[in-house]
Amino acid sequence: MEPASADASFRRYFRIITAQQRCILMDAPPEVENVAKFVANADALRALQVKTPNVYARDDALGFLLLEDFGDTTYLRALTQAQTPPDALYHQAIESLIRLQSGYQLTPNALSLPAYDADWLSMEVGLFREWYVERHLGVTLNSEQAAILTGFQAQLVDACLAQPQTWVHRDYHSRNLMVLDGEQPGVLDFQDMVIGPLSYDIASLLKDCYITWPRSQQMAWLNAYWEQACAQLNLPNLDFATLTRWYDFAALQRHMKVLGIFCRLNYRDSKPHYMNDLPLVADYVLETLARYPEFEPVQAAFGDLISQAATV
Repeated sequence: MEPASADASFRRYFRIITAQQRCILMDAPPEVENVAKFVANADALRALQVKTPNVYARDDALGFLLLEDFGDTTYLRALTQAQTPPDALYHQAIESLIRLQSGYQLTPNALSLPAYDADWLSMEVGLFREWYVERHLGVTLNSEQAAILTGFQAQLVDACLAQPQTWVHRDYHSRNLMVLDGEQPGVLDFQDMVIGPLSYDIASLLKDCYITWPRSQQMAWLNAYWEQACAQLNLPNLDFATLTRWYDFAALQRHMKVLGIFCRLNYRDSKPHYMNDLPLVADYVLETLARYPEFEPVQAAFGDLISQAATV
């Protein structure tokens, strides 16, 4: 038995190697994790032909699962080591994402997923203030800054709620997609799925917190997603400009949250390695704020604070 991967949650993973096979042991403390939800989500996604790991054995009371081993080659590893052309990997990931999202239309009652509602989305943006601004930078907002941030949260939440709602993975990115033999990625970390905005997962994928692509490349892949989504998810009236705006706003909500979460992982959970990714996330936020004129007050109030992430 050997450690298999690190995780931002309370779960731990170990690789079990025997003479006959290799598999993954997931240790999910039952007081803080839900093994049954993991298995239910895995089964529902597999029914949609999304490649999730088979479950060989389970002990819900103790919080253990024995899972199919997808190996060590994450998308991030393959892309940074140039093992596979990125275009092929991203088109495969988009096809799997469309399958995942189709579950909301095809089998809406298959899972009792919570709604990614206004309170939840707003609370996540609030992590930026609590953990990045106040805890990491040691800055207390004045009343004007606090009012701007409150209005900004409302703008992002409204943009998310205005979108068609679908199944949302919530962490559909290069560390949770595995390169496998065949034409589909292995999909991991799906146990926290919700019902939420259409563009959230494609934003997680293309504005990845761990690897970045030029805007032109993002738009090419977003266009491929748009064409498939309109054809397969019954979205015939969705124009590309609207999807692009949704994509940017959902990514902005996510990245503001992530600035807070990475700091929380460092200061509360003693997981400092996520701090190395703060500059990339901050760059996404600053780029998007500059792209939309309605965010000029936010950029004026918080641009300098966000820029300090580059000094981590």
